[in-house]
Amino acid sequence: MKRIITTGTFVFLFNVILAAQAKPVPGNSGTANGIAVQTIDSTSLWSAFKRGHANTQFRYFFMNTRNTKGLTDYFANALGAGTRYETAPFHGLQLGGGVFFTLNMGSSDLTKADPASGQFNRYEVALFNVDDATHKKYMGRIEELYLKYNYKNSAATFGRQFINTPFINLQDGRMRPTGIEGLWVRFNEIKKTNIEGGLIWSVSPRGSSRWYNAGNSIGVYPGGVNPDGTKALYAGNIKSSALAVLGITTSLSKKIKLHAWDMFAANVFNTAMLQTDLDFAEKNSSSFFISAQATRQDAVNNGGNEDPSKTFFLKGSHSFSFGAKAGWKNASWETSLNYNRITKSGRFLVPREWGREPFFTFLPRERNDGFGDVHAIVGKLNYNMPGGRLKTSLAAGYVHLPDVKDFFLNKYGLPSYVQLNMDIRYNFAKALKGLDAECLLVSKVNRGETYNNPKYIINKVDMLQFNFVLNYHL
Repeated sequence: MKRIITTGTFVFLFNVILAAQAKPVPGNSGTANGIAVQTIDSTSLWSAFKRGHANTQFRYFFMNTRNTKGLTDYFANALGAGTRYETAPFHGLQLGGGVFFTLNMGSSDLTKADPASGQFNRYEVALFNVDDATHKKYMGRIEELYLKYNYKNSAATFGRQFINTPFINLQDGRMRPTGIEGLWVRFNEIKKTNIEGGLIWSVSPRGSSRWYNAGNSIGVYPGGVNPDGTKALYAGNIKSSALAVLGITTSLSKKIKLHAWDMFAANVFNTAMLQTDLDFAEKNSSSFFISAQATRQDAVNNGGNEDPSKTFFLKGSHSFSFGAKAGWKNASWETSLNYNRITKSGRFLVPREWGREPFFTFLPRERNDGFGDVHAIVGKLNYNMPGGRLKTSLAAGYVHLPDVKDFFLNKYGLPSYVQLNMDIRYNFAKALKGLDAECLLVSKVNRGETYNNPKYIINKVDMLQFNFVLNYHL
């Protein structure tokens, strides 16, 4: 019933939009210097729809993962299109909505397990529908449907929307990003301070066509193993009514900025993060920068389920992480050295369905979620061509992880590894204005013990992945 109501509301909204675009805006007619003129009505609801903004996106994504000899390689071709619309403000209120459809244009059989390891596809499946990998046709999702109220520099948005926070974020390295449903407030009335936060009761993970309540959204992706080595069974078994998130960013001076975030998942866990950024600007438009970060997690109640085999965050457990980065940048170049440490106290856990971790050492196609006793060090070099059309990035890192059989600290059986990333992005102009392209090449090399077991290798290490993405915006 909820899906029918939501779909009906969206269809109604877009029919109103089309009608508004087809008819003139009511107003008062008159003459000026003997010429008939029409006075545009900017105060009516009809005018708010007429003056609204619509945009359309087409997206093509090719992904190819090549594993070591004897293990299955994968490829996928995805094509998608979507549109969104937002009205102009009417007494501070705005309506918005968006829908996107994805089509499988030819891919490997993503439902078939690799014969040698028994493992299934990890990356390409999220281009389509992780809810049902057997679904071969198009996937559609109403991903935005909201009412927004604007007050001065602040806004409150109710409904389906996108947000970007350290722990719940777009993580948009596939066809569509993660969406949330709830009440989100951005308060910007205090000088040099931004406050945002809200209550979230539904999540639609990246690569999913469904919306899940807060608890059931944990476990849509594979869950790895419990701390005792048994298979994690928390999918569909987590009891959590909502997520509460609060973030404060304030500038103490031109050189110092502070970030404080807290995410409370009812009945599951709490995550708190503090970060300090220092920027030392030079006279030649360049600057040196230093940042430090610390994150603490604690189980709440029984971590989601009173049965330890079905809980997400083991009762009484906690984790602690800290990191730092230092670098230099100017208008075209940026380079940095990044470090992160997760202590032995426990696994760092953030549902992969909600977003990626905010660590300075993060590189696309791998995460440190699910691990403890981690040392990660990453060097990054970025170049932006003057004019902003070409952007390039090189990154190399080493991540030291616990042994793959140390189940208490290694949830997903990932060995230590070296990762190399090269990313090139180009925004076209003139006749191809609105088109942008991206090429991402990822290499991961094993640096840990795998016990000659291919399940610790496939889609994890000794692999090469190529991504090619085209976006066209109207």
